[in-house]
Amino acid sequence: MPTGRPEALPPPARMPEIWEPVPVDSEGRSVYGLFLVGRLAASEGEAGIGAEYLRRAQVLAPDVETLQLQAFTSSLIGGDLDYAGRLSPDGEAVPPVLAEAGRLVEAVQHLVRGDAAAAWGVVADRPIGRPHARPGTYVAPFLAAAAGDWERALAPVQGRPGDINSLFQRSHRAQLLEIRGDHGQAEAEYQQLIASRGGRQLFTLAYGEFLERRGRRADAVALYDATQAEVGTDPSLQAARARAAGRGRPPALPTLREGAARALENAALQASIEGAHEFSAVYLRLAYALAPDPETLLNVGVSLAEASLEVAARNTFARIGPEAGRVYVEARVQAALSYGREGMPDAALAELNRAFSARPSDAGIAFLLASQLAGMGRHEEALALVEGPLLNAATQDHSVRYLRAGIYDALGRLDEAEAELWAALQARPDDPEILNYLGYIWVDSGRRVDQGAELIARAAEIDPGNANIQDSLGWARYRQGRYEQAVGILEGAVDGEPANAVINDHLGDAYWQVGRRREAVFQWNRVLTLEPDAELRAAVERKLEGGLPSEDAGSTDGSF
Repeated sequence: MPTGRPEALPPPARMPEIWEPVPVDSEGRSVYGLFLVGRLAASEGEAGIGAEYLRRAQVLAPDVETLQLQAFTSSLIGGDLDYAGRLSPDGEAVPPVLAEAGRLVEAVQHLVRGDAAAAWGVVADRPIGRPHARPGTYVAPFLAAAAGDWERALAPVQGRPGDINSLFQRSHRAQLLEIRGDHGQAEAEYQQLIASRGGRQLFTLAYGEFLERRGRRADAVALYDATQAEVGTDPSLQAARARAAGRGRPPALPTLREGAARALENAALQASIEGAHEFSAVYLRLAYALAPDPETLLNVGVSLAEASLEVAARNTFARIGPEAGRVYVEARVQAALSYGREGMPDAALAELNRAFSARPSDAGIAFLLASQLAGMGRHEEALALVEGPLLNAATQDHSVRYLRAGIYDALGRLDEAEAELWAALQARPDDPEILNYLGYIWVDSGRRVDQGAELIARAAEIDPGNANIQDSLGWARYRQGRYEQAVGILEGAVDGEPANAVINDHLGDAYWQVGRRREAVFQWNRVLTLEPDAELRAAVERKLEGGLPSEDAGSTDGSF
């Protein structure tokens, strides 16, 4: 089994420099142009579009290995597994990361098409190698079972008892034993899994569903209760317990194809934990091909987003329609987060509105929507949500009060902002963000400068590396008249957040007060390059015209 982070997909190879004559398609587009457009689209996250152009280029030049490899890679990421399976690159010159992926795709696609014998034939004598050995090992027993080779499918798992890969393989074996009808051996495997370190958290649901299918609902309820007592409340366990206790219909025994899909999902989860998000997306796409499930598609999108393939991720989320219910709502939220990471607030807001329309009683989505509106300066709309019954409830979280305080602050309603922050602080007395915000309001407004400075100092002790908190602390020292100390703290804050307009402005003020006026002017001019809001811009322009009217300024280092 591979350990550590698997190797990444290889960089694009070169096209031939001399090609006579240059192949062109029926529309006059050259193979070079198709290749370049395909690579550009793929690099910008449009994996599906990139794969299409690379396919067209590959058709024009089927013998060029570069095109085959690039078309295969883009088809994998873009989700065209049928085409990727037909390409299936092989040979000594092909990197293992692609050659073994090709064999894995080929095997799965055979099973998708109903040819279990061909699927098993791909891996029976030569298992999938690194860096895709894990998914190959996980899925192989299901391929063997589908092909009728139950002896190989049910072979005992070899490996260290506590090894996570061995544990997952044993869970797959337990499932195959149940499918085969050997319930005694299946239960023995499950009991050993539950007794292993971390096994309750990983395998309780599978074992509980097995018990429910055997009609042992009381045993299943006891298992669910024991696991929740050990690992804490879990929504999935709660739902399973309610089903078992209410004598609801147990989940159906997975088919071999569904079992293979779950095995690939387990491999994808481990790849994601290791940071190999592109691999995770590929394994999940294979799982989806075997057993189409909107939640699997959602996880494909999440993996693509974690791999910084944001456009490809959003294209995947877009494939999940309203009929998917909860998964549709989560896909809209994930798409909104993706748009937010790429600085597209209007698109993010549109996705959150879709999510809220689909689930108008969800307080979590209402909170995200309010946060988005507030971040876009649409404070009145945000206020309507945070003051509404979904969020302004007796059980409201401190984060809701913090958000409400920020909206009140933006609307100039400082008394109400202060009250919300004070209430939030009672719930979370050591939260550095709440301490900092309330302290800053007290300091900046002049209401309680010394008390505010104490709160900010506490925040800085808890989170000393936070540049925004350092800025607040420097500003508190400034407002206390401790200008030399303020300069040192604010210089450190600017080092931490050099593009923050407010911090640079504060440092300029502190420089002015200690007589370093040229540096003050430099900082204020810098603020104007950092896209300050209209109020800050106007204040800085006034300071550049006449400086700070301070009686406490020290000697200057030159004329203004």
